[in-house]
Amino acid sequence: MKRKAILMCLVAAMTVVLARPAASEPKEAPKAAAKNPALERFKQLAGEWVGKKLDEKGKEAGDVGVKYQVTSGGSAVMETLMPGTDHEMVTLIHADGNDLVLTHYCMLGNQPHMKAAAKGADKQVAFQFTGGSNMKSEKDMHMHGVTYTFVDADTLRAEWILYVDGKKQGTVAFEVKRQKGL
Repeated sequence: MKRKAILMCLVAAMTVVLARPAASEPKEAPKAAAKNPALERFKQLAGEWVGKKLDEKGKEAGDVGVKYQVTSGGSAVMETLMPGTDHEMVTLIHADGNDLVLTHYCMLGNQPHMKAAAKGADKQVAFQFTGGSNMKSEKDMHMHGVTYTFVDADTLRAEWILYVDGKKQGTVAFEVKRQKGL
């Protein structure tokens, strides 16, 4: 008898719970987020790219491959530098309000965070250091900024600024071309 009473109480409780609308159900569809023109520009990079690493004087210093992938429901772009190598690095780019931000997962073992002010999606998007993780201080060696130049629809140039002891130590640049037909 006791079991039947407990079972009936459970059935009654379930009926009440199932009859009520779920609190997590939205009453109306969420509004679409405004598109960030700079993020849209980065989304157009999706695919595989190859080119050259450039030294401080702009001379070729080796081959480089880059892969761009739109991810997270279209809200982020993942850049993979030197995919499949021991020097592979990932950079995630996404909107933060009207601004564009990135986190660079560096082979140095730190993760600098950078921000680019919303100025549209012109030929250049310049990111500046805002902080980082796995760093004791800003004097640790880290990438401090990067400027992406959209040369044309199939050519991209990126110039990364390296800081050591709180000062610019040099730049690492690459210029890549989109691989057709992949």
